Amino acid sequence: MGSLGLVQPLHKLSSTIFFSRQRSSHRLIPFSSSLKPPLPSKRLNLSKPFTLTFALAESDSPQPLETSSKSLLLQLSKCFDLPSDYFQQLPSDLRLDLNDAAFDLSNGPIIDECGQELGETLLNLSRAWEQADTSTSRTLVKKLPELESSLTDGAKSAFGRRLISAGRRFRGMGQYGQGELQKIAKAMITTGEVLSAKASPASVGNESKSNTRMFKFGELQVAVSPEKAYAGAAIAFVFGILSWQISQGIQSIPESSLQYANDNALQLAKSLRGTLLATFYASAVLSGFTTAGLLLLAKQLSSEKDSS
Repeated sequence: MGSLGLVQPLHKLSSTIFFSRQRSSHRLIPFSSSLKPPLPSKRLNLSKPFTLTFALAESDSPQPLETSSKSLLLQLSKCFDLPSDYFQQLPSDLRLDLNDAAFDLSNGPIIDECGQELGETLLNLSRAWEQADTSTSRTLVKKLPELESSLTDGAKSAFGRRLISAGRRFRGMGQYGQGELQKIAKAMITTGEVLSAKASPASVGNESKSNTRMFKFGELQVAVSPEKAYAGAAIAFVFGILSWQISQGIQSIPESSLQYANDNALQLAKSLRGTLLATFYASAVLSGFTTAGLLLLAKQLSSEKDSS
């Protein structure tokens, strides 16, 4: 009987808990079901404008970056934030490539093509590269964004072509250090392409008509046009003829006619005669090759000028 008395209260307690859980579950089910359906609709309504706004921002944002040459020049100036002895620490082969980049940046009539202020800045920048002066290079490159707004279309085109040419020299240096040279190369080529694309067809046509080829001999730079090439070929031809005539005149002198006081003087005269003959014959041959080369160069430059 005592056990039965304990079972009945426990049974009542379990039934009470069961009904309370059932009631609470009935209360939770309509509450949760009433909240769940609106959530997907709100998410759908919010996701559409968010996606469209992001797509519009993503499609509109790159356009000013691609067309703003000033911002690209600012990025280029940041690439030259290097240690003060960076260029001096380059290996000898990379120093030669740096000198080639300096030549490509400043060759030709740079003042006429780029203007007085920009031309002088590029000349000073090329000298800084030749001297491996990193600090001066950084200072001069930071001036380029300020000069961009005052350039004409022709000056921008010439400036862009010089940046592309010099940037390819930097790209040919390969990986060095933390990749600073490749960052400079990429920035220069990208900026040069944007500047060249902004040039008007008239300015490009005027620049292509004055087609020249640059040659560098140490510190000497020579701009060769078709007219100069033809003139040089004519001079080389005349010099070759004179050298040939002189060599023929020396050879026509018989050795038996040479009369000297002793044998030593005779041997010296014969050796001098042979040296002169070799020198003038070599001059005649070299003049012939020079004439042919200049004629081919003049023909090539003329054809490029006509095709452009």
